[in-house]
Amino acid sequence: MKKLAAVLLLAATLLSTGCARPNELGWTPVYSYQERNQLILRNWDYEGKQKDDDIDSALLLRPASHLTIWNVR
Repeated sequence: MKKLAAVLLLAATLLSTGCARPNELGWTPVYSYQERNQLILRNWDYEGKQKDDDIDSALLLRPASHLTIWNVR
């Protein structure tokens, strides 16, 4: 029974990697590992900037821009 469980676990591990080589478990056919990580980090940075923009807007932390109607000289 233990041998059957070990064989099934090994088969599931080999089949779950798809076409990837054993040292590239995060491998996708389109992007390399480094390109994929750069895309993810760029997205996280963009989402973080949007979050900060939303918080600043909600708490009115930004100074008025020069395009407002209240900027009278």
